[in-house]
Amino acid sequence: MIIIEDKLVSDDVFEKQFICNLKACKGACCWEGDYGAPLEEAEKTTLNNIYEDIKSFLSPAGRKIIEEQGKYVYYEGKGANEWGTTLLEGSACAYMTLENGTAKCGIEAAYNAGVTDFKKPISCHLYPIRVSANKQTGFEALNYDEWEICSAACELGEKEQVPVYEFLKEAIIRKYGADFYEQMEGAAGYLEDEREKGN
Repeated sequence: MIIIEDKLVSDDVFEKQFICNLKACKGACCWEGDYGAPLEEAEKTTLNNIYEDIKSFLSPAGRKIIEEQGKYVYYEGKGANEWGTTLLEGSACAYMTLENGTAKCGIEAAYNAGVTDFKKPISCHLYPIRVSANKQTGFEALNYDEWEICSAACELGEKEQVPVYEFLKEAIIRKYGADFYEQMEGAAGYLEDEREKGN
């Protein structure tokens, strides 16, 4: 574990390799799982504010369930106690669309079209890093989330030798800033030196 500013960063974030491989997984992370994408408090407000602008980019089923249940819901149990995106029956994210059999994010489609400056929830952008916060200490922990549906991404990352933190450069800078990312690069160099000393 490496401490950067007030964040605890798992060694796996530097040592595991990962490149999202949509051709192989078809975006399964958008429809697998028990909960919607975790949302920060400010993101709930953002979804409320942009919904009318982005709803034409969503599927009819997605719009229907959002209008019935809300733009986000609170999830409890199995370790989850947080707000997340609404789900369709069968666990798919209500903001998901399908394009030639591959899951895409309707929010991101609206962003790419210039309709909103909100790309997508940061939890989606940062995946496979999961951020957990300890409210008592004020620390956040950044952990690598290993999920079987991402095995093709791990294989591609290993082939191209791209560590998780490098693959997620844009998302990390979006969340924590460029200085934080530079410190991550320094930490990666330190860990590499330590590995070489161990050999």
